[in-house]
Amino acid sequence: MKRHTINAWMEDKPGVLNRVAGLFRRRNFNIESLAVGHSETPGISRMTFVAYGTDRDMRQIQTQLDKLINVTQIEDVTHMPAVKRELALIKVKADNKTRAEVMQLVDIYRASIVDVDMESLIIQIVGKEDQVDSLIRLLDGFGIEEMVRTGRIAMVRGQHDRETRGTHTAVPTQNGHH
Repeated sequence: MKRHTINAWMEDKPGVLNRVAGLFRRRNFNIESLAVGHSETPGISRMTFVAYGTDRDMRQIQTQLDKLINVTQIEDVTHMPAVKRELALIKVKADNKTRAEVMQLVDIYRASIVDVDMESLIIQIVGKEDQVDSLIRLLDGFGIEEMVRTGRIAMVRGQHDRETRGTHTAVPTQNGHH
């Protein structure tokens, strides 16, 4: 069992995300993180999800994803050279005594302060998951009041043609089904 990162491109239509989540639920897989947003193609969203499983488990998931009408492409980037990042916003307690120390940590981690209040700071960090985790552990000593994380997003390095990297492309038939 290991952590897998899979990208899926899908049509921007109501219910598609719910069908994808249902597929995982029916197979009894837990989605560790899920990030969905617009892609470079109008009308197509890109989903990046992270789940634990064997290579065989993830091939099964990809096969099932491929059967969903609105999914247009699937790419398992687990074993590919890829840029993987996560965004976190962290509201941490910071008074006159601790503010300088928190700001120094923010600087060391190349994060940024995006909001300042008399008793707290909101910090934004974009980086590899272990880097985000490390900053969170350090900030926890000051008192984290609130936090939100995007989950992993990933993009394969180099050439943009997904076909050359072994991506499966689902080809719709005349009625829109694969």
